[in-house]
Amino acid sequence: MGFISVLVILIVLYVIVSLRVLRQYERGVVFLLGKFAGVRGPGLTLIFVPIQQMVRVSLRTVTMQIPSQKIITRDNVSIDIAAVAYYHITDPEKAVIAIENVYNAINQISQTTVRNVVGRFSLDQLLSDTASINDQIKNVIDTHTEPWGTQVTAVEIKDITLPDNMQRAMAKEAEAERERRAKIVAAEGEYQAAVKLGEAADIITQHPVALQLRTLQTMAEISVEKNSTIIFPAQFMTTVQEAIALLSRDSSPK
Repeated sequence: MGFISVLVILIVLYVIVSLRVLRQYERGVVFLLGKFAGVRGPGLTLIFVPIQQMVRVSLRTVTMQIPSQKIITRDNVSIDIAAVAYYHITDPEKAVIAIENVYNAINQISQTTVRNVVGRFSLDQLLSDTASINDQIKNVIDTHTEPWGTQVTAVEIKDITLPDNMQRAMAKEAEAERERRAKIVAAEGEYQAAVKLGEAADIITQHPVALQLRTLQTMAEISVEKNSTIIFPAQFMTTVQEAIALLSRDSSPK
């Protein structure tokens, strides 16, 4: 009886030691005597050691920092670029069997891909079309990592460091661009004002009295300032007489 009790206790202890609990986001890749024996889902499972071994694999999205590195663009500008990549494991079997360390492998291939892809673009393209470049980097990395049972969901360039001389040059370029736009706006304003003045001149040509009415309005505005001197145009009296004569002809009976 004592031997049976000890045996039962050992069996119970062995079962307890063999119990494994997998979380909802985990999968267990099981090997039987070194051979792949399947993938266990979340929950309670038994692993009969030492003939069985289990490797835990997380299916959650991993945020991986791509270290800053010096890259020469197509127009021979040396810049420092740092990026971030997001990936998750889709096939636990391949992630364990096909590659030794998924994180390190993706990190290395990401650095190489960022350098190769960014080097094909000029600095202006890199600054203005970052979203398209991010997609290209993601697609290239995803092509390499697909045999490893992983999927890259996004790659984002998060920091671009320019040399000091390039920053000064870009600041001068931006200032020159703002001055160019200001001059264009001022020229457009002059053009529109000239057009309106031309239209006003055409109207005044058809109605000479309108010019004198405008002169009287200007004189009225000057008088508001309480100036002691009032200037009358030389042709003012002549034009007034012509206006009186015109009104007299219009009012005379036909």
